[in-house]
Amino acid sequence: MDSHKILILRLSAVGDVIRTLPAVKALKEHTPYSSITWIVEEPSQAFLESQPEIDEVILFPRKRWTKGIKSLRGIGGTIKEMWALIIDLRRRRFDVVLDFHGILKSGLLSFLSGSPKRVGYDRRSTKEGNCLFSNVKVKLPKERISRFQRNLTLLKGVGLEVRELQYNLHISTEDREYVESFFNTLSVSLKRPLIAIHPGTSPKALFKRWMPDQYAQLADRLVRELNAGVLFTWGTEELEWVEGIQKEMNEPSLLGPKTESLTQLGEVYRHCDLYIGGDTGPMHIASLMGIPVVVIYGPTDPIENEPFGNHIKVRKEVGCSPCHKYSCKELVCIKTISADEVFKATKEILSLTA
Repeated sequence: MDSHKILILRLSAVGDVIRTLPAVKALKEHTPYSSITWIVEEPSQAFLESQPEIDEVILFPRKRWTKGIKSLRGIGGTIKEMWALIIDLRRRRFDVVLDFHGILKSGLLSFLSGSPKRVGYDRRSTKEGNCLFSNVKVKLPKERISRFQRNLTLLKGVGLEVRELQYNLHISTEDREYVESFFNTLSVSLKRPLIAIHPGTSPKALFKRWMPDQYAQLADRLVRELNAGVLFTWGTEELEWVEGIQKEMNEPSLLGPKTESLTQLGEVYRHCDLYIGGDTGPMHIASLMGIPVVVIYGPTDPIENEPFGNHIKVRKEVGCSPCHKYSCKELVCIKTISADEVFKATKEILSLTA
């Protein structure tokens, strides 16, 4: 394995790509002379290219290809691009493919790569017939485990069993300087503890958003009772949501900088003492930066989506959660979580890490 060419398959989503990185880092540490190539979709491309464990990133342009296949004018060119990708993969002669995704398209990419060793999960742990395309099948334990542990388990397919893992997200000098300039230009001195709150989600995951009035109440109590500084972070299409929460507050808070990358966001969290937010990609970024995390769970699985490091989960034990009914209008699982419950979790984790 030490000098092998290895292909990694985890195409999307951003949060899942983030959670695959520790396993890939462990693989690189155990096989330092191997060459690791990762196929990924657009949203995670730049992020992976910034991480030193990855030698090469190949773009899987799903959005463009989906649009091209649906167009009479574009279908021919799209098919040519797809075929060119397959030819390119086969020419590279990968020794091993690790399919962390476990769906039909990742299975097809694994098989069409021509690699003699294609590692994937067994039938119980994959979807859409993915297991048909792998020739080394890894069985997961029957009990529920986190996505981080799931990814580490796949390494058994190449003879690695990693029991303990440490991980720190790599941040470039440019990103460090960009974030440092933001903190240097603040007109107020930062209070400690400095608590980052990320209340937003992607537009497709609105079911993960806790109530804005509860975020406002929580933030006020953090400032008033803990003498903490509160820094709100935000992503694309989330700024208005965050500013609305700040307007509901009675105490002062800070608005984080506009970040152009996940690594810049991670560097913002490195300056903080604690993260509070929902089950999102930024939460996993914060956990990989080594700061404690308080996670507010709604319908998503709190075990499968567990953070990497020190954390406390806040959720309601309701009969229907976790579930995959993301169009649910009731969302009792998250709407009934109170600011007081999250405040208590915050005090607890701060006392444990003091």
